[in-house]
Parts: sequence; C-alpha cells; structure tokens
Amino acid sequence: MGIYRDLGRDFDEWLDWVVREAEVYDYGRYPIKGMGVWLPYGFKIRKHVIELMRNLLDSTGHEEILLPLLIPDNILAKESEHVRGFEDQVYWVTHGGLTPLEVKLALRPTSETPLSYLESLWIKSYRQLPKKYYQFVSVFRYETAATRAMIRVREVTTFKEAHTLHSTYEDSERQVAEAIEVYSKFFRELGIPFVISKRPEWDKFPGAIYTIAFDTLMPDGRTLQIGTVHNLGRSFTIAFNVWIHMPDGSMDYGWQTSYGISERVIASLISIHGDAVGLRLPFRYAPVQVVIVPIPAGPEEVWKEVTSLCNGVAEELRARGVRVVLDDREDMTPGDKFYYWERRGVPLRIEVGPREVRSGSVTVVRRDDRSRVSVRLGELAKAIEAIGEEYDKAIKTEALEAFGKRVLRVSSTSEAERAVADGYIVEMPWCGRISCATEAEIRVGGKALGTPLKTAEREVEGLHCPVCGDRARTLMRFSKRY
Repeated sequence: MGIYRDLGRDFDEWLDWVVREAEVYDYGRYPIKGMGVWLPYGFKIRKHVIELMRNLLDSTGHEEILLPLLIPDNILAKESEHVRGFEDQVYWVTHGGLTPLEVKLALRPTSETPLSYLESLWIKSYRQLPKKYYQFVSVFRYETAATRAMIRVREVTTFKEAHTLHSTYEDSERQVAEAIEVYSKFFRELGIPFVISKRPEWDKFPGAIYTIAFDTLMPDGRTLQIGTVHNLGRSFTIAFNVWIHMPDGSMDYGWQTSYGISERVIASLISIHGDAVGLRLPFRYAPVQVVIVPIPAGPEEVWKEVTSLCNGVAEELRARGVRVVLDDREDMTPGDKFYYWERRGVPLRIEVGPREVRSGSVTVVRRDDRSRVSVRLGELAKAIEAIGEEYDKAIKTEALEAFGKRVLRVSSTSEAERAVADGYIVEMPWCGRISCATEAEIRVGGKALGTPLKTAEREVEGLHCPVCGDRARTLMRFSKRY
C-alpha cells in the first residue's frame, strides 16, 4: 500500500473516477470550464475539514468575517506589484444589467486590497492590535493552464484566507510562526504529509516580503502546494494609508501577514489516503464513520432478530456521537453494499447476521486493511472509538512513511534529474544565486520549491553548488509541480 501504490489506473483518471463514483464532486460537466459542484457527500467532507481549520483559528484568537465578492478597480489597482501578479487572472464585471459601470469591478482573486482599505478606516491605534481576521469564501482566477478537479480551478470554492495587522515587524514575524504552527497541526491531523519551504524570490506572493509554502506529493509524483503563509510587510498599508498611532505618540504604517488554503487540501486527503477501490477517509473526519450491514440468512424470525440488533447498535452509536448509517436496502446484496461504502471511504463496517445474534456480538471490519474483529455488544461503543483511533494512526503513519522515502538529498543535477523524473522531491546544495537556481531547474527538469525553513551550517558544510561550483549556503528543493 502507501500513497505511491499503484492505484490500478492513471492518477488523473483515478481522481476523476473516484470523485464521481464516491459522489464527492461533479467536475467538467458544468458549462463553464474550471468550475465544479460539491455534491452532498463531498460537501460533508468539506464541512468537517473546514470546521477543523475554524477551530484551530478560533483557538488562536482569529475572528471570522465576510467581505464583499466585488472589488472596485481603483481599490485593486492601488498596490501595483500585487496587481501585476494577478492582472492576467482577474474576472471583471463591466455592466450592471445593460448599464456600463463607471468603475469596473473585479471578482475577488484574494482580499489583501479591500481589507487594507477597510483597515485604514477601522484601525487607528496600536491598542487595537494585533488584529487577526479570516474568512471562508470563493475566489476567482482565470487559469489558462489545464484545469483539474479541486487542484487547478477557476472558482476556488473553499478558500480560507487569513489576514493580520500588527504594529511592528517583530510581531508580524511572530504571527508568521503561529500561522506555520496552525497549518502544521491542520495537515498532521488530516494525515497529509508535507515539506515547508521558503519560496524563491521570483515565486513569492505579489507584494510580499517573502512566502512560506506547504507542499505535499501526489501519487503521480508531482508536488501540490496546499498552503501558503506570507509576510506582506507594509506594501499594502502604505498603499492604503493604514496609519497606526504608536506607544511613543508617533504615527507609522502597520505590518501585515496573510495565509491561505483551498480545496486542494481535500484533493490531497482523497488522493494520499485513497486506493484502487476508492476513498479511505480518516475516521475523525469521515461523513459516515460506521456503516452497519445486515447479513440476511435463515427464516423470517431470525431476520427480524438481525434487523432488531442492527437498529439497536445504530441507536447506541448515534447516542455516543458516532456518525453511523444502517444500510437496510433490500435491492442490494451485502457484497454490493460493502463495495458501495468502501468506495466512499467509510472507515469501519459492522456486519450483523444470525451468527452475531447468537453470540451477542458484531463483526467490525476496517477499511484500510480489511482486518476483522468480533466485539461483544456491551463493549461496542468503547471498541469503535479505539478501533477508529487505531485506524487513523495507521493511515497517517502509512502516508508519512511513504512520503519520507520520496524526499532525497542529492549532490549533482544528474542525480536530481533522475530522482525528479521518478517522482521525488530532491534537496540540492545551492550557492544562493538566482541564476544557478534557474539553470538547475532546466537541468533537473523540475521547479524550485524553495529552501528549507531551517538549514544548519553543518548540513551544507563542505558542499558546493552543482551549477557554479561555489560553496553552498543552503539547500534548494526541486520537484515536478502542479
């Protein structure tokens, strides 16, 4: 098994198949390219993932807001470097009905500009800071590259953007560290392995001092950016006159950070844990944690005992807060039901037949390894909780171990080229010159992800940049990228 197992089909084909067959996401049939539809089952997955992030943000003093979708052109244009970064991706509204608008309106590509404008009205004193806002919204970007379900879309429907304002650079740096910790907890909880890199200067967020990125590795050997954290410095506060009254009585511009995730998190969750049969969702975040399947056999009175026991088990588990479904459909065989719920990634299955009725127990089957265990009825609720925890630990460990084997440290561009072609993330000595990094991208056949957040001097001691031969100052990561 493992996240780099053979899914039994091409990964692109597998992803399209699994989101369709598991009724997660309808993609490619809505008559606008790059826009998908969340189906009820997928929307429940999305809900649990969002709630996890919402809880993490709320617990660290963030406040949820909701900004307008439309941004006036004169507001968006105030920060020139930011606009240049998005100018070829913006959707514009130019008419209200049949009437041309005096100022054209952008569909939100991100919210640094409108929030900075509002902060210039809301925030006046250091006593009001820090301010930590976030929202879950749609953003729109006119992707010209090939679109992919949840991975590269034109309407990002699950965009969590956080925006913070601080009185000092030092406090903005503290906020960056907090954001990195929040995201690390989030991805670890979902069992999504990652590397954290400081993006190269040419690949940072428009207007930022620097960008930190979280990347995971998909089953096709390409990295997917699943989260970013930006120290925005004072680019936007200067552009929008966000003046702060400081403790010494002076006036100065505030400092900002921003950080975001999208439905790429759910694409990663599906792809990293899934297998050739379908989804394998974490127990804690699965829309259905347990499915109960009656096994018909024997005379009618026995069948009544089976269904009665199934109903009792379902009621007991629901009372304990377990998300459970009793599949008592009469037009499907037990085997068809097994496959139906395995495809949807339900972590645990409870089978109840005449044998279980006689023994006063049920059979619990895990989705990951299909191991089976008989559990006495009086111990069921506690056992389900324990088995669910074991299941989550197992799929997280599997994903982490598989990912760890796919991050390699190399010393030459030829080694890097072979490894990147085979679907690895490589770390290669780098002198720090942009010209060497861009040349390395050509030789390696991959993109520069950035440098590790912390590289000890001893890690590069005696190493040399394989492009120019000069002493290495750090490491640069390369991979194929989405």
